[in-house]
Amino acid sequence: MTVTIGVLAVQGDVREHVAALTDLGAHVITVRRPHEVEAIDALVIPGGESTVMDKLVRAFDLQEPLRKRLADGMPAYGSCAGMIMLADRIADARADQETLGGIDMTVRRNAFGRQVDSFETELDYAGFDGSVHAVFIRAPWVEEVGEGVEVLARVRHGAAAGRIVAVRQGNLMATSFHPEVGEDRRIHAEFVRIVEQSR
Repeated sequence: MTVTIGVLAVQGDVREHVAALTDLGAHVITVRRPHEVEAIDALVIPGGESTVMDKLVRAFDLQEPLRKRLADGMPAYGSCAGMIMLADRIADARADQETLGGIDMTVRRNAFGRQVDSFETELDYAGFDGSVHAVFIRAPWVEEVGEGVEVLARVRHGAAAGRIVAVRQGNLMATSFHPEVGEDRRIHAEFVRIVEQSR
């Protein structure tokens, strides 16, 4: 049976995630209203601006329905700003910033710098043969993780070498980078597998 994956569509690079998941045969809907939260088997939270996304999630009355589904075990994947939205803690949050939470980690917003500091690199990714080409755009990184969090990838080289940029905890996974912008569908395929296994 085909899984229905929602892409949170209040802000950010929604279209690219929809395309990646559709390529893999998932049934994809965009999520903007509370009743749509009940129609999905899993959620993808795209990259964008985490502070704006947080405000819009609350304005559209999505925060509590999403928190409840996540607490009940709904699988979710967040890229870039989506990683921040799935973090239990933000190292440098604005005073009024909230998250959906779910992953026992502390994330630092814009950790790699501003837009001009965006970059691409190759990563070793747990469970994958060959490297993953990763695109970082004003990306966060993970400062610390709890015991139940599996680290999937770290930066190999440069000033940020060793920084955590991909994690999984149970049915939740997150990356600092944007796998939706390239042709490599392995990370999305891994998430679809998590969703199918959780059914």
